[in-house]
Amino acid sequence: MEWKRLLTSKSLKRFCILALCALLLYSVRSMMNVILLTFIFTFLMGRLHDLVSKQLNRVLHISPKIVLPVLYIFLVAVITLGSYKLFPLIRDQVMQLYHFIVAVYTHPELYQLPGFVVEFMNSIDIGGYIKPGVDFVFKVSHFGINLLVSLILSLFFLLEKTKVTQFSAQFKHSKISWLVEEITYFGQKFVHTFGKVLETQLLIATINCILTTLGLWILGFPQLIGLALIIFVLGLIPVAGVIISLIPLCTIAFSIGGVNYIIYVIIMICIIHAIEAYVLNPKLMSSKTHLPVFYTFLVLLFSEHLFGVWGLIIGIPIFVFLLDVLGVPQQDGQKLKDDQLQPAAKS
Repeated sequence: MEWKRLLTSKSLKRFCILALCALLLYSVRSMMNVILLTFIFTFLMGRLHDLVSKQLNRVLHISPKIVLPVLYIFLVAVITLGSYKLFPLIRDQVMQLYHFIVAVYTHPELYQLPGFVVEFMNSIDIGGYIKPGVDFVFKVSHFGINLLVSLILSLFFLLEKTKVTQFSAQFKHSKISWLVEEITYFGQKFVHTFGKVLETQLLIATINCILTTLGLWILGFPQLIGLALIIFVLGLIPVAGVIISLIPLCTIAFSIGGVNYIIYVIIMICIIHAIEAYVLNPKLMSSKTHLPVFYTFLVLLFSEHLFGVWGLIIGIPIFVFLLDVLGVPQQDGQKLKDDQLQPAAKS
């Protein structure tokens, strides 16, 4: 009787469905960039659309189907303008850096560089970095295509949100209604936890952008608005975004003050990286998700090892989601009740 009760229990059924969903996601892991980017754009643009529409309705009534495309056009315009302004600047700085390295290789006696720097540059196998560099360019272009596809998918989803919801609701009256109900249950819980963490990461990216821009202003960097945009976007990538921002910043630093400014920028980025990794990320994440700082560190460590950079973004939401599904109370003794999810399902 115990075995029969176990096999027919709702908990076992939910566990099997959750394992099936995890296996399905693992099988399409090559599309994970598109899936996660689409979810992020849909969530953020949906929240922004609701906020803007609510404010506009106080003044004049404008159809939401007009407001939404305008917001997407503005987003694309910001990305395009930032790229148009900064790419030529970065290209020029990279060429200057390239000519400098070639000059040091051919005439090292003309440059007053420390001996260890010259020895390090002589030990670099430039040919060995060509193929990884080409691979990196292809990955960036592939990511750009994924970004465009995700923007289009999220736009169409938000434009037809009512129709998509109504059509999806029809599956609850099909032969797989039991499966649809459980997937809806898991989906609502995941959106709830992921939304809290995503809002926290936006706050961290904003603080990181302000601190870095302030440091660049002190160092006398040009094009601060464009650089701030790049820093903010890269700041949405936890921890790794700060390191990636070194590439454009160091090339510009070299044109301003040579090797000394590169060292200043690296020191500044290391300090900001330490603040983000050891203060902002654990503290803000733990305050939003009610997790102890130790658990936050542990989850970020293992999720990065298992999923790479994306693990730093989805690790905490997945962990909190599993705690919620398992019914583990939060630190304040509360947990998300099933009836709290019903309004979200109806809306």
